[in-house]
Amino acid sequence: MYQKIVTLLGAEAQSLLEHECKTIRKDLIHVPGPDWVDRIWEHSDRPIRVMRNLQAMYGHGRLADTGYMSILPVDQGIEHSAGASFAKNPLYFDPENIVKLAIEGGCNAVASTFGVLGSIARKYAHHIPFIVKINHNEFLTYPNKYDQIMFGTLKEAYEMGASAVGATIYFGSPESSRQIIEVAQAFAMAHELGMATVLWCYLRNPGFKVNNVDYHVSADLTGQANHLGVTIEADIVKQKLPENNGGYKAISSKENPYGKIDERMYTELASDHPIDLVRYQVANSYMGRASLINSGGASSGEGDLAQAVRTAVINKRGGGAGLISGRKAFQRPMKEGVELLNAIQDVYLSKEITVA
Repeated sequence: MYQKIVTLLGAEAQSLLEHECKTIRKDLIHVPGPDWVDRIWEHSDRPIRVMRNLQAMYGHGRLADTGYMSILPVDQGIEHSAGASFAKNPLYFDPENIVKLAIEGGCNAVASTFGVLGSIARKYAHHIPFIVKINHNEFLTYPNKYDQIMFGTLKEAYEMGASAVGATIYFGSPESSRQIIEVAQAFAMAHELGMATVLWCYLRNPGFKVNNVDYHVSADLTGQANHLGVTIEADIVKQKLPENNGGYKAISSKENPYGKIDERMYTELASDHPIDLVRYQVANSYMGRASLINSGGASSGEGDLAQAVRTAVINKRGGGAGLISGRKAFQRPMKEGVELLNAIQDVYLSKEITVA
């Protein structure tokens, strides 16, 4: 298992597997482990039923009782259009195959829409934890617009047996203030009903692209998005893997100052190493009390397996709690999708790969 991971990492293997974090030390963060729900949530305000559902997710699949999570998310039929998402593999127009892939792939949970999960709930809700995505970007208005709107109710999610609800906030967008209020209220009600909460803490603003550099994936801005997410009591935060840093400084100018920084964010709390950048995201998630799961990203073909394993290694060594990978898995034959999900899980099962 370990040697296969080393081979897939290629020239980056030594840099990623032997790196030691000297920014935010390992002993300062909450490292995932078998006792995760007891250790982290025992003294919180989360109702007993929420803890039970969190345990159901952490206790399911190949990563059961490790403190790590592997989640299959398939909401791209709305977010990116069904045709564009499923043309490579029309099998997944049928919701049952989405759930079958998550089960066969040994995932902790499957995340999808009200329609997908509701259509097969009675057959599968007791076989794998459901995460019902409650808001989406409706992608048919012309010209296209980017906003997250509610697609259903918390009662519907509860009645179909969901273990958790998921939502997206486009932090930095003109609509973010409304989205924060809507999702905060929804998460409060979800907790009252006993469901856990998962927040897609995404950034969206054309101003975040400066001089051909995309700061939607900068550690400082994504870290702050995570911090806002855990402030509204997300139990798990989903974030893109950071690819750069210094978003605040790049966007801000004397004419248009933006945000607040302390230079130590860049000189002491982070470095250019990808593992240190993830560690900064973890720190902003209450030092890891809220599990950080990084997204797997779009499918690019033959390099998907190596890229997914690389992301998992960076997440685990940075102190994250897992990966949520969809398109890389479902945009290929089911057998290959299962193999990719298992390869991701192998990173978290490998004792040789430790938190940096």
